Amino acid sequence: MARGATIHRKTNETDVRLKLNLDGRGKARITTGIRFFDHMMDLVARHGAFDLQLKASGDLDVDQHHTVEDVGITLGQAVEKALGAKRGILRAGYFLMPMDETLAAAAVDLSGRPYCVVAAKIAANADSAVIMRRITTITMAGRKSGSVMCTKRFHAVARSSRAAS
Repeated sequence: MARGATIHRKTNETDVRLKLNLDGRGKARITTGIRFFDHMMDLVARHGAFDLQLKASGDLDVDQHHTVEDVGITLGQAVEKALGAKRGILRAGYFLMPMDETLAAAAVDLSGRPYCVVAAKIAANADSAVIMRRITTITMAGRKSGSVMCTKRFHAVARSSRAAS
């Protein structure tokens, strides 16, 4: 049985269409209008071995936060829907991701009780900071709990999510 979900979220600020297959091969087609965010979402799909189709449009002339936030909400809802009754999952997963001069640690619990801790120094541009804050949005929407540290956290979150699901 394939574990997937299709979600459409439309607000005054955004229009997000997302299709997720948890049992995929890491293939992604992502268009949000925010190139860095597209890249990060591609990493989530690839390292999580999730197939992800995502098309989002939003009020980017104002700023990026509505688009990033609504994609996070939509992705969290899709993960929750795709997991269904959660039968046969491990529920918890963790991963250490060494890359270059960094080590990211992530732990994910698909318990249904939302909680998120992000311990990270964000020394990058404002775009990166907005996107990293949205990890919390994904956590709350998908009712997951997690702890994430260091700079390669997207890789580690994806790999720990793969292990948990």
